[in-house]
Amino acid sequence: MPSIKKIQVTFDCADPERVGRFWCEVLGYVPPAVPDGFDTWDAYNRAQPVEKQGAWFASIDPSGEGPRLYFQRVPEGKVAKNRVHIDVRAGAGLVGEERLATLEAECARLMALGAERVQLMLADEENESCIYMRDIEGNEFCLD
Repeated sequence: MPSIKKIQVTFDCADPERVGRFWCEVLGYVPPAVPDGFDTWDAYNRAQPVEKQGAWFASIDPSGEGPRLYFQRVPEGKVAKNRVHIDVRAGAGLVGEERLATLEAECARLMALGAERVQLMLADEENESCIYMRDIEGNEFCLD
């Protein structure tokens, strides 16, 4: 049996396109190609039944290396902490002040996109520094 190498990460959200476009900006991802027969995603959405318009959005890594992100509209709001979260690896390989400066610069960029800074967690004996954040609908992620 072959091993599975590709995954998709799915987000439940109120506004799939808004959240999806936020994550496109965070990660350098792009929306997938517009379905055949349509010039734009707006045209595709308008062709759907009203209840399905804007019901989902996807973001893909243009290099093909990272997982596809899928955003689906759900009626309920977020009520608890995520059991799974994304670590955005902005400071990978960096330590100390260089790492903190890189994380702070990326945090400022993400806050300008609508992210919320929650807490700076400084390095300890086991972990390097990271910044705990929330996306535009409150989904937790770490700037690592």
